Amino acid sequence: MRGALSRTFSWRSVTRSLVVAVVVGTVVNGINQGPEMLAGHWPVIWKLALTYLVPFFVASYGSYAAFRSAR
Repeated sequence: MRGALSRTFSWRSVTRSLVVAVVVGTVVNGINQGPEMLAGHWPVIWKLALTYLVPFFVASYGSYAAFRSAR
């Protein structure tokens, strides 16, 4: 378990999770808050944060699960 955690939080895995979070978060944010933002309204900050955090955590957990099962 310790090895899987250290590999999950390695620079390579975190970078991969960040890329996933940026791509997926941007698409989902565009779907959820796009019309309001195009109308000139500010996005809801907590929704904006969760839109990027959830894909990051899902990708990180996926890495952890893969590393743990590979032992």
